[in-house]
Amino acid sequence: MRAGELPEVGELRVATYVGQGHVAPDSDYLAKLRTLGGDPGSLVLVAEDGGRLVGTITVQSYPHGGEVLRGPEESEIRALAVAPDAQRGGVGRGLLRAGVAAAALSGAGRLVLCTMPSMVGAQRMYAMAGFGRLYERDWEVRPGLRLLVYGLDLPAG
Repeated sequence: MRAGELPEVGELRVATYVGQGHVAPDSDYLAKLRTLGGDPGSLVLVAEDGGRLVGTITVQSYPHGGEVLRGPEESEIRALAVAPDAQRGGVGRGLLRAGVAAAALSGAGRLVLCTMPSMVGAQRMYAMAGFGRLYERDWEVRPGLRLLVYGLDLPAG
């Protein structure tokens, strides 16, 4: 991500999550989607097509990640978003590969992520990339919204 690009990245996340019905237009979580990655310990990666932002993924290291990081040996993927007109073209897979590579280069031994039960396509992509379910880490954001946790053991560097 280039300097000053975080607002555009945040709006892509919001448009994708709201547009696909994963987050309500008035959700408190939209503020987090808009600003995620502007803090230490975060790496925001983007995908462009002809200079247009079409996707993003954020990799966070301990202790800066979300609710599922358990220690300094883990990194976390957050807020993977691909513009609707760029989906099913490999953008998400490419961003996921780049996120895995970044986590491995940082020395992480495991990469974890959360996903919503409604994100079935993303769950398939994670499974195809070698991520496995970590059922014991699933957690409830609020009553009625349980997030599913996946993990991938990374090769020792």
